[in-house]
Amino acid sequence: MYKSEFCEVYYEENYNVVFVKWKKFCSHENYREPLMLALEIIKEHKCDYVADTRMGFENHPDDTKWVADVFMPTAAEYGCKTIWFIIDKENSLKEELEGQESDSSDKIAFRYIYSLDEVAK
Repeated sequence: MYKSEFCEVYYEENYNVVFVKWKKFCSHENYREPLMLALEIIKEHKCDYVADTRMGFENHPDDTKWVADVFMPTAAEYGCKTIWFIIDKENSLKEELEGQESDSSDKIAFRYIYSLDEVAK
């Protein structure tokens, strides 16, 4: 498990996912370090990825590019089939998340849910 002031990362065995709960805005290494750990968990467990985006902050443009160029293709290579975004009722990150989806939908599936319990097993 990884904990910082910005996020928490852990493997959720019940759903076979790596779960990343974002707490507040961060960028560059503070953003990428937990995602690199998430990739290692994906590689080890051949699992999907769940991001809790309900805190509602957008990525820095450099990080958005890094997600498309590095994170998404590596996650797919390591066995991740679906990216699950836990959204708030207003989907305050709609444009950000749809941008990530359009950049990588040829590599991986995207689903939008309101809680971890909605992840399909």
